Amino acid sequence: MKAHGLVEPIVSKLEVEACSRCKSPAVIFQRYSGVHLCHLHLGESIRKRTSKALRQQLSLPKDARKEDGSPRRLLLCISGGKDSAVLLDMMVKLLGPRRDIELVAGCVDEGIDGYRAPSLDKAIELAAHHDIEVETISYPDLGFARMDEVVEQMPRMAAAQRDAKGLKACSYCGVFRRQGLNALAERLGADWMALGHNLDDVAQTVLMNLQKGEVERTIRLAPHTWAPIDGLVPRIVPLRWIPEQEIHAYAQGEGLPFFHGDCPHAPGALRQRSRDMIARLEADVPGSRHGLVHSMDEIRRLHIDANGDFPSEVWAAKGANKCERCGEVTSKPVCQACIMREWLAE
Repeated sequence: MKAHGLVEPIVSKLEVEACSRCKSPAVIFQRYSGVHLCHLHLGESIRKRTSKALRQQLSLPKDARKEDGSPRRLLLCISGGKDSAVLLDMMVKLLGPRRDIELVAGCVDEGIDGYRAPSLDKAIELAAHHDIEVETISYPDLGFARMDEVVEQMPRMAAAQRDAKGLKACSYCGVFRRQGLNALAERLGADWMALGHNLDDVAQTVLMNLQKGEVERTIRLAPHTWAPIDGLVPRIVPLRWIPEQEIHAYAQGEGLPFFHGDCPHAPGALRQRSRDMIARLEADVPGSRHGLVHSMDEIRRLHIDANGDFPSEVWAAKGANKCERCGEVTSKPVCQACIMREWLAE
């Protein structure tokens, strides 16, 4: 057809699938379940799975108050990204109404210019919206250098220390960040610590551990509430069954404030390669991520059946010691954080 002497453009309409539970437009397709979900039913699905994981990982009595009547504290480890935004949102919805549980939030400032500051702003904005206390700790507070400075020193450390050769920025940051979270938990008097690890994160970690034959490390992955370790606040991972794509879609649909940027020091890390492998595997065989996490749980169950319950004293027998220098829990006489701190000092 022609209009005013011009050829009318052919406009193709993008077909949007309807939600499998209602007639609303779907925002996500779960290939592993074959279900399309609108934002409303995606939210219900995420809340249901998160609630189930929370009940499995954190056994709460009807009244969880301490002997002095004060509420027990759950530390929400937030960073300003989509995962921790959804973690906080879900914990507020699931535990917020309870007066025997107090939600507090903690942020670790690694010292990465152009990345951490804007993400912390988003984290604090979301926490403030729910009137949740936020505590921030930086690497210099812990006696570590800022990550930007660590990255500058990495070539020199690799040349001087055999064990530092081949290490990426994430190897240092992960070690320092764990100590930061432990320090936050102690400072805030937290009884438990909630991490925002999603299904993709956990599957990637399981794959990396299995690649290196580190079964013991796999068994020690969070959640830890089934076997608390002296000196460590038990960790829970309520989002462990929620895929990253669904978390992203939910966070955007809810309008949650979160930072979209990626860490500038992440490229080249082993996790990035594992991330790509998991994505390809899931595309070929939907449900592979769930299978890897179920495998981790099964390995842990078999290990418990073979060795009995794993209270903290059994973990100590397996190598969980106190660092001779800083007192942090470690499997070696001196923890990796203190070793890396020594490399930086030299």
